[in-house]
Amino acid sequence: MKKKLITVLMTGILVVSALTACTNKDKNETGSNGTADNTVTQSQETNGAENTANTSTTGGKKQKVRIVLDWTPNTNHTGLYVAQAKGYFEANGLDVEIMQPPEGSTTALVGAGGAEFGISFQDTLAPAFATKNALPVTAVAAVIQHNTSGILSLKKTGIDTPAKMAGHSYATWDDPIELAIIKKVVEDDGGKFEDIKLIPNTVSDVVTALQTDIDSVWVYQAWDGMAAKVAGLDTNYINFADYGKELDYYSPVIIGNNEFLSKNPDTAKKFLDAVRQGYEYAIANPEDAADLLVKAVPELDPALIKESQNWLKDQYKAEVSQWGYIDPARWDGFYAWLYDNKLIEREIPAGTGFSNDYLSK
Repeated sequence: MKKKLITVLMTGILVVSALTACTNKDKNETGSNGTADNTVTQSQETNGAENTANTSTTGGKKQKVRIVLDWTPNTNHTGLYVAQAKGYFEANGLDVEIMQPPEGSTTALVGAGGAEFGISFQDTLAPAFATKNALPVTAVAAVIQHNTSGILSLKKTGIDTPAKMAGHSYATWDDPIELAIIKKVVEDDGGKFEDIKLIPNTVSDVVTALQTDIDSVWVYQAWDGMAAKVAGLDTNYINFADYGKELDYYSPVIIGNNEFLSKNPDTAKKFLDAVRQGYEYAIANPEDAADLLVKAVPELDPALIKESQNWLKDQYKAEVSQWGYIDPARWDGFYAWLYDNKLIEREIPAGTGFSNDYLSK
């Protein structure tokens, strides 16, 4: 699954600049309230988080909560669909709507109150926090504990280390952060970044792209890597997190609207507790979780979903005991690296943009 284009992100940031003018820290050792990302109805866009927050559970009425996806449904989202299907949301007194991604930015929509929660990424959140008027969103849970993105290529190209990307083509969406990461891993490995043939290309089908003049592509291994495997391609995969701790950023994360979080902390905790149960069920029962996702979204390829789900079962929590936990040092370290390399305009203070306070203990 290819990351959303930088143009989409920038569109979202511009949109939210206007929206936040019309919409009306909980800082601790793990962070403070501090932003990727496709159509919702007009009524969904105009009903803000504050209106939803006022829906009470008095008299058995369930509280409405909306979460908007970053992309079409996939195994990054399995825990949400499992929580829906298994009744975890309902058991916590919640009526949860899983919204499909807007045309613009999921982060912008959540910041403007068009949904209480959304799926985003730490790297694409950076520009939203590195500004005088930061978007009013906070990352409240890590969907996957480590960065599982990297470079995929056909094995016959011989690109089994970053340095060997030199002399080969790479499909780029021309994002400064993207290219800086490629440059770092290639040069740290002894290669020459300038010798990579950069091909502007918004790859949507990695399996097909790798059988053209494109030698390498940035992918999420759980999706495109597994798609290549299901298609029978013999590939090499270079995992970014293996080439620097600062590249082990959080991708994806669940973000929440700051006003909603501050006014409805108990509801936020109930929501994330149900989501946790969904992901932990997927960890313990990957085959069944895959079936539940396909049942909810029948257009998905069952073979790919099962392969991806089996791969992700060991990634959602990895070595940590608490699903969703965000390590402050890793979070801050990535943003410090961005600032040190002049990839963001303003320094993002330590502890900005995330919180572990809403997770189940």
